[in-house]
Amino acid sequence: MWIQWTIATKFLREGKTQSTLILVGIAVGVAVIVFLTALITGLQGNIINRTLGTQAHIKVQPTEEANRVLAPADGSVQLVLENKRAQRLRSINNWQQVRDTLDTLPRVTAVSPVISGPAFARRGEALESVALVGIDAARYQRIIPIQDDIVAGVFRIGAGDAVIGKQLAIELGIGVGDKVRIDGGQGRESVVNVAGIFELGVRELDARYVYLDMKQAQSLLNLPGAATIIDVTVDDIFAAKDVSARIARLTGLKSESWMETNAQLMNALRSQSLSTQMISVFVALSVALGIASVLSVSVVQRTREIGILRAMGTTRQQMLQVFLVQGAIFGLAGSLLGGLAGYGLVWAFNTFGPKLFYIPVEPWLPVVAALIATVTGVVSAAVPARGAAKLDPVEAIRHA
Repeated sequence: MWIQWTIATKFLREGKTQSTLILVGIAVGVAVIVFLTALITGLQGNIINRTLGTQAHIKVQPTEEANRVLAPADGSVQLVLENKRAQRLRSINNWQQVRDTLDTLPRVTAVSPVISGPAFARRGEALESVALVGIDAARYQRIIPIQDDIVAGVFRIGAGDAVIGKQLAIELGIGVGDKVRIDGGQGRESVVNVAGIFELGVRELDARYVYLDMKQAQSLLNLPGAATIIDVTVDDIFAAKDVSARIARLTGLKSESWMETNAQLMNALRSQSLSTQMISVFVALSVALGIASVLSVSVVQRTREIGILRAMGTTRQQMLQVFLVQGAIFGLAGSLLGGLAGYGLVWAFNTFGPKLFYIPVEPWLPVVAALIATVTGVVSAAVPARGAAKLDPVEAIRHA
């Protein structure tokens, strides 16, 4: 193999201009693939974090109530109302047992029971519709780290304390330490102290959510000892749908993953990934054509030299390997330069860019890009390599 390597590098050194141009072309292509893949991955991660940062991966709820049709009496005609039955606020049966069961499932990282329902928040003449969220603070923090989103006061619930959203605090004109009356309907009222104000970054949530401990919420919603939802997170967010289906089969409850409730987001993520793959394929194709064209020209230019080498005893197999080695060198060297350039572009974006989000670069990305470029170089060199190997020594030497 040493002979093939020596001849290949000699040919490359003799055609410095061509070699430099194709190396630059490969480097640009690889840099585009590395930067674009990292950019789309970072963008997707940012979108997912913003979306799932305020919700669980899976929500487990009671099954929907359906109209019950009674058997008609003999000889009577029965009219059936097919409208969907109005859903009332209901507790999950044996939710403690369900919670403990979900704790043991593989891929499940956190489980938190929640009691949630509508209410009104009153402060003087101001009245706002709110969503009461009664939580087990220790468990819920593993689902949504509310404590990290506190912008005023502290995260403290229970013993008459509550935490409310920033937009709700503005609309009610209250701050940390103020009192607010919570009306759960049918005479169930309670005055709570605002211990903290949070900002999740989602206007609807910041304007409606009121966090209490579970006992306070259960009393206001007239569901003593109840939980209406069980929030679940998993170790891989894209496995949420499969885990959700398993939970539904296991518990008989309604289980929805974020992938089902955010269908438009999933379509956008799939479209982004598909566009990145298409761009990478076309860039790789252009690189392959560039390598093939340069080596084809090299075969024509060095026909006489190839003929002399064949007459001196170089076999067809060795001649074939010479040009395959050239293709591999082009691919590997160009991909290394392109990987560095791609890292440079990512660093420039993170350092001098608009600071919209951070682009992480996975360690495997440049390695995969280098591998693909090297393989592409070898494959694209196959046609000119076969042409060089088939040259007849006598005819090649006569070539002017």
